[in-house]
Amino acid sequence: MHDTSALVTALSAALRQRGWLMATAESCTGGLIAGACTDLAGSSDWFERGFVSYSNQAKTEMLGVDAALIATHGAVSEAVALAMSLGAVAHSRAQCSLSVTGVAGPGGGSPAKPVGTVWFGWNVNGQADAECLQLPGDRAAVRQATLQHALAGLLQRLSAASA
Repeated sequence: MHDTSALVTALSAALRQRGWLMATAESCTGGLIAGACTDLAGSSDWFERGFVSYSNQAKTEMLGVDAALIATHGAVSEAVALAMSLGAVAHSRAQCSLSVTGVAGPGGGSPAKPVGTVWFGWNVNGQADAECLQLPGDRAAVRQATLQHALAGLLQRLSAASA
């Protein structure tokens, strides 16, 4: 488990070094990631905006996620996580983004997508990828682990992009 404030500080430094802005597209975390980023003083230098697209309609309206994509794959899917991360950049001035969509619980899970299933999307300078994790714990634990993994994943991809 990473320390959230240390992750945000490192992410801030990486983005400032490039002169880049980031955006977030959040579903299951409901803005926790944007909140963690903006807890750091001076975040307006590198945090451009956050989209809380909790409903499927919000994903379509705010981020341009194709409704047919959601109907075909479900909101909690690789395709939607990727589309959310791409949409966050397309609808902002950011050069990179992260997205999260998942089942935080305690309800809402299914055999195919049990509680704790979270899809992450990252987009760094046009290169997008996604990852799925099955996170343990209650709603708060799933959301906190999602927050930290999303930030760590963006930091990792920024570091790799500069190598």
